[in-house]
Amino acid sequence: MYRTLACMSVVWVAGVSHSDVNDEHPNALFYEEITIVGSREAQQGVTGSAEVIDAEQLKRFGYTDIQRIARQIPGVSIQVEDGYGLRPNISIRGVATERSGRITLLEDNVLIAPAPYSAPSAYYFPTAGRMSSFEVLKGPSAITQGPYTIGGALNMISTPIPTEAEGRIAAEMGQDESIRVHATYGNTSDSGLGFLIETQRWRSAGYQKIDRSGGETGLDVEDYTVKMAYSPDDSPHSLAVKIQLADQTSNQSYLGLTNVDFSRDAERRYGLSSLDQIRTDHEQVIVRYGYDADALSFSATLYNNAHARNWFKTEGIDLDGSDNASAFSKTSWSSVVAAVNLGQVIGDWTADQLATVLDGTLDTLPGSIQIRANEREYFSRGIQLMAVWDFNTSGANHRMEAGVRYHKDEEDRLQRNSTYRQEGGQLALDDVGILGNAGNRIQQADATAFHIYDRIEIGAWTLTPGIRYEDIDQRRVRYETRLGRTENPASRSPDNLRSTRSNTTRVVLPGLGALYRLNETTALIAGVHKGFTAPSNAEGVREEEAINYEFGFRRRSDSRRLEVIGFLSDYDNLLGECTASSGANCEVGDAFNGNAVTVRGVEIIAGTDLAGSNIPLEVAYTYIDGSFDTDIADTAFFGDVSTGDSIPYIPKHQLHAMIGFVQPQWAVHLSANFVDETCVRAACGAFEITDSSFTVDIAVHWSINEAVGLFARVENLADSSDIVGLHPYGARPNKSRTALVGLDLSF
Repeated sequence: MYRTLACMSVVWVAGVSHSDVNDEHPNALFYEEITIVGSREAQQGVTGSAEVIDAEQLKRFGYTDIQRIARQIPGVSIQVEDGYGLRPNISIRGVATERSGRITLLEDNVLIAPAPYSAPSAYYFPTAGRMSSFEVLKGPSAITQGPYTIGGALNMISTPIPTEAEGRIAAEMGQDESIRVHATYGNTSDSGLGFLIETQRWRSAGYQKIDRSGGETGLDVEDYTVKMAYSPDDSPHSLAVKIQLADQTSNQSYLGLTNVDFSRDAERRYGLSSLDQIRTDHEQVIVRYGYDADALSFSATLYNNAHARNWFKTEGIDLDGSDNASAFSKTSWSSVVAAVNLGQVIGDWTADQLATVLDGTLDTLPGSIQIRANEREYFSRGIQLMAVWDFNTSGANHRMEAGVRYHKDEEDRLQRNSTYRQEGGQLALDDVGILGNAGNRIQQADATAFHIYDRIEIGAWTLTPGIRYEDIDQRRVRYETRLGRTENPASRSPDNLRSTRSNTTRVVLPGLGALYRLNETTALIAGVHKGFTAPSNAEGVREEEAINYEFGFRRRSDSRRLEVIGFLSDYDNLLGECTASSGANCEVGDAFNGNAVTVRGVEIIAGTDLAGSNIPLEVAYTYIDGSFDTDIADTAFFGDVSTGDSIPYIPKHQLHAMIGFVQPQWAVHLSANFVDETCVRAACGAFEITDSSFTVDIAVHWSINEAVGLFARVENLADSSDIVGLHPYGARPNKSRTALVGLDLSF
């Protein structure tokens, strides 16, 4: 299943954006090539909403969880699932949260989802703890980043090559047998030849406990990066290569808890999930060439991402008593949990009987419990070309960029259903099943994207007209499962074909942003753009489109910052795609039209430095109101929707606040985060609302000298326990109070 670098081929790909050099790394090679916004200071000149979390901010808490990092950004919503951020569900401005599949995910400005067009769900997410900064781009500027432009883009900037010999080792350990080591070393010679080697090892036994099992519920992550670059001072040419490998094993499950069981012990996991585990393997190669002259710069980036994963997890139960995998009639665990919550009957099974199955006190018939090996392989590859030209016309300063990306990706799904029985509270294998009986299919996408974007400065005005074009061909081939791929190579032959389907999308996405400087510190911003979400390969399903508007003001001085932006997204069609993680009782891979939807909201971020720079204070607030504009007859995905029903998993109110106390030798930072309750389905019923949650984190740093530092962090200081998610199959908690200590060594 796992691919090696020897088999990797670099094919066409592209779409780099040019920006100012980040002040945190003023001499880092190629840093300008891989950022969208650049620095926090550069945000002031962006004609739309943008946010940068830089190295200084990341150092305050040293988070490894992207969910805790991203919640500092207004407009971003999180659907918590595992508590570690391994496969986060991130939304920007009200787009669907599931597996971050509706936002453009980038690492070093290269598409990073396993298959961004054909299977965008982020079953791989870069290790957040090795990143040097994070950028979020919203509004009309997001059309430079596609293909998901309604919400925007999240770009993660990896550790840059240092300009002189330096290294760092950060090691931490804490509760739940948690340990993490992050080490880097690099140098750049006088001739312009630079390198970086980096590794991150992270493991934890997990904060949940499985019934009648000593098994762990945590993770084991290994991440390695090597970078080489050549950029001589006397030449406009530069070349860089990046190779990154990541292996992950985590004992995560889709099975949550009933609400009653959650109230008794939120950190419990049913014994039915004792075998659940996901293993992933990710490999990335990037080759980047750059040319930078006085008025013209050009870059060409070739990339290849290969990802493989196998998620072994319990799927459901056959309440009719089948004794083999091929004849299995599944009732999903989400239906079982819902029936227990509501006191309902499924067939001849009462809610009390179903509860004893979950508890492990009732033995089940042979072959009655299904566990699926969700084995898939992905690739994402291409070339992206970018040119930036600075010129003047009639008193106007222009920075025009043009980019093209040729892209190809694929998901190869080969899954096996096996059946078990529950006996004495333990799972026993009955039938391993035929390989491919849970899915034997390939889906692919070929895409060409092109954009032109011009930044025009005329006096106090900055205008940014732009246009993006996406040409996408998608297809899916399904094969019969009766032969079994390992038993007979003909399982993927034309004679074994089950069905095919395809979809072609061509869309033009214009946008315009404007900024007017009232004075040196204050500016008004406004923008409008056509947003787009790439559709699935399902026939008869329209692409997701919306006209997006924003308006606000931005004020920034040396010690104070205030930004208030209102936004509105007017959807022509909201797209719903069925996946196992959605928890809906629909055919995985099918898609549904959600018709017209309106999302409106306000983003506020404010910051100041009290007492000079000794007491930093920051507050980020988001209000989002998203609702359906039409009735939708009952569907397996959306349910029976009425006009005015809320979009799932988008809380109306979110607030993040941080205060620090900084001295030359020590620093203390305290953060608080509030997330409003939210419905998890459009047609929200009983037991389909999360809790509102309030969590507090604290971090302490102490510098022994310039090279050695100590730190400590406590997450969820008050040990609050809330239902923060109800998908895929039941109630899920936020991570419990976790304390750790560490050492930071520079050399």
